[in-house]
Amino acid sequence: MELRELAQRVLFATTLKEKLWCPADVTDEQPGPALAAPAMPGRPAELLFKIGGSSEKSDFPGLRQLDEECERGRLLHYFANHELLATELMALVLLRFPEAPAAFRRGVLQTLRDEQEHTRLYLARMRASGIAFGDLPVSGYFWRAVSTMQSPMDYVAGLSLTFEQANLDFARHFAHGFSVVGDADTAALLDRIYRDEIGHVASGLKWFRRWKQPGQSDWDAFCAQLKFPLSPRRAKGVSLNVEGRRAAGLDPQFIAELDVFAQSKGRTPSIFVFNPFAEGRIAQGKSFTPVKHQAQLARDLAALPMFLCRQDDVVLVEERPVVEFLGELKHAGFSLPEFVALGRGVLTPAQDVTDAGRNVENKRALSTLAQRKLGRLRPWAWGPDSVELLAPLFASLTGEARTPESAFNRRTARLYSKAWSADFLRRFLDQAGAHAASAPTLNNKRKPHAAAGALRLCSRDEVGIAVDTLEAALAAIAAIRARGHHRVVVKQAFGLAGHNALRLWEPDLLSSQRRWLENSLRGGRQVVVEPWLERLADFSVQLELKPAGLCLLGYTGLLTDARGQFLANTASPNFARALPPAVADYLQGQRGAVTEVRSVFDALFRSLEVAFKATGYLGPIGVDAFLYRDSEGYIRLKPVVEINPRYTMGRLTLELMRRVVPGAGGLFRLANAAMLRASGFADFSSYAAHLRLRHPILLEGEPLPRLRSGAICLNDPAQAKATLAVFFVGDDASNF
Repeated sequence: MELRELAQRVLFATTLKEKLWCPADVTDEQPGPALAAPAMPGRPAELLFKIGGSSEKSDFPGLRQLDEECERGRLLHYFANHELLATELMALVLLRFPEAPAAFRRGVLQTLRDEQEHTRLYLARMRASGIAFGDLPVSGYFWRAVSTMQSPMDYVAGLSLTFEQANLDFARHFAHGFSVVGDADTAALLDRIYRDEIGHVASGLKWFRRWKQPGQSDWDAFCAQLKFPLSPRRAKGVSLNVEGRRAAGLDPQFIAELDVFAQSKGRTPSIFVFNPFAEGRIAQGKSFTPVKHQAQLARDLAALPMFLCRQDDVVLVEERPVVEFLGELKHAGFSLPEFVALGRGVLTPAQDVTDAGRNVENKRALSTLAQRKLGRLRPWAWGPDSVELLAPLFASLTGEARTPESAFNRRTARLYSKAWSADFLRRFLDQAGAHAASAPTLNNKRKPHAAAGALRLCSRDEVGIAVDTLEAALAAIAAIRARGHHRVVVKQAFGLAGHNALRLWEPDLLSSQRRWLENSLRGGRQVVVEPWLERLADFSVQLELKPAGLCLLGYTGLLTDARGQFLANTASPNFARALPPAVADYLQGQRGAVTEVRSVFDALFRSLEVAFKATGYLGPIGVDAFLYRDSEGYIRLKPVVEINPRYTMGRLTLELMRRVVPGAGGLFRLANAAMLRASGFADFSSYAAHLRLRHPILLEGEPLPRLRSGAICLNDPAQAKATLAVFFVGDDASNF
């Protein structure tokens, strides 16, 4: 029989008997003209799949269900359909590409024979489980994904190196599962298919390497050849079987890249990006340029949104994190997102990259992404920079009704201002004072205890004053000092976290401080002047404003230096409900104080929800607060230091805590070069090596293990130049 005749019979026959028959003697002397792919192969009526239909799917059984014979039969039904689809696709490639090398066509014929035999063997095992082929719906996904192939290279990439490579994982995984439940016959069958699949992958890899571009790595060629919705994610199963891939001839770098590759297999992904300079852009427009250290810090931390993501979400970065670092994160129990590289200089300035060069790569990456259905857009902060960057993606959103105008506008821009935060706190204190007239509250003055001072809210005089001229700033400073607060802090209304603040400790204004004030007030910009308070415990509250309302996500402790700048966030095991331990410790001995504080925040959240909804803002919100001791010995609460309408390191800490076992605490710290030098480390890599030895990762729990203890680096120590983010986990992580 001629190979073309056999391929036509396999592809178009409507009985399994014809589709699974193959003579021993097949010649290929008349390959004939190329054949266009049909919409679907010929099949018995009970095995037809709906073109593009969602109703063709049924639940895929897991290992835990294999002790039931009917569930084993259902799984075998899946596998039989996959083998039949592979047989049909091999027949199609023989008809689509008659001019392909004769050796390639002979190899496809041999693989087709194997797939026919696999199908027959699955049918026999299904019958033993009481299920007939066609009793369940069948999927046509393999057909839709591969039948559009335009070349034999598409075939080996899409079938041999994708679906057959994935079967290296599935066959080994389920062979073990069937063996555990005592089904030795099916386990042996899957073991045989596993060995055959090694040969099939090896055969496809041989031709793939012959046809790819010279000098191109296997991995880069593989990624470039696959067309969406196919991606390398489809080339792996439940767990990566490295042994089988090595046996098939795949190189170590390819295997390592595949191990950490992520892309959605169906769920619409949300898009995340780290843009920490939104406030600078709001204040100064496109003229804003971060200083060199700030730009490097942003590059070091660019991948941090991966810890805010769900699996299959997308993180936009300039350059994808290296595979070795991602492998460490995966083996520490973290699920990895899909990374889309925009090119250097897109998110942070890069002197060696031209505007034209960065725009070309950026537009190409976002254009490809825009062709997919997307869930939500989740920048670190909504601002002119993130709206501009994400503009091509708004039309592809299916998870939210968001437009560039609703995402960021003049009303939402005001929320970033420290002047707005101060004004909000002042209005809230006025409301709290009005409600305090008839009932004891935090505002009522009580005499200090011997053990601890009585707790009150801060006064209106301790709230910042917004000014826009040098004369007004000097007057505000003088007024604060006249009330007994010698130390004063001045903050730019729009300033990057931890920067753009002036601390006035000296009795008289220095010339350098005066220049700072003049520069900060230039162009009508505002600064906020407030007294420096003796802090006892800093903390933050993390919230999410959704269409249904404001949600409390939890509390984190805040560790700051003597200047009030961020050092670390801490989270207790019960972070979602309880105040941080450092705050609760100061409230011990004061009956009802914790309840009062929570009541204050409940009221504050109600006011905050009303204020934010009026602007149309939706998304993350962080509120910084602290306890302090006043000059009379009272413990006071300042419930709003800053309100941040964006993601914060506190929010990141809470998301990290979702990967931690119940009962353990966490600490998120940013280590800088100065800290390393003070601790005797030459670089971030040596510090990371020390952490691995001193605080090794311990995982606990099934089926998805979580962090029990240890330290994990959240950005690559080998690449970091300005800062290294580290997450410590333990029974008392505050000790790290």
